[in-house]
Amino acid sequence: MSAYIIADVDVTDPLQYEQYKVLSSRAIAAHGAEICIRGGAVEVLEGGWSPSRIVLLKFPDMAAARAFYDSAEYHLAKQARAGAATMRMIAVEGL
Repeated sequence: MSAYIIADVDVTDPLQYEQYKVLSSRAIAAHGAEICIRGGAVEVLEGGWSPSRIVLLKFPDMAAARAFYDSAEYHLAKQARAGAATMRMIAVEGL
């Protein structure tokens, strides 16, 4: 069963966030994730949710999603992101 990581990101320091994007891209590639959404226009259809940046990654299964999140490669990206963005992230099983 596929798994997805969904992130809702509020970037507070765009210049510093660029380093996170470079390092997270390397981690994504190293773990074979498919990038389904990375930024782009957001249109709120219902409710009060108003995210500024959404990211959706697809993995073969939940174990692969977790391996990506726990990896040394992504750990470096998280360190680079510190102070540059507020991240809300979930992993969810899909189809």
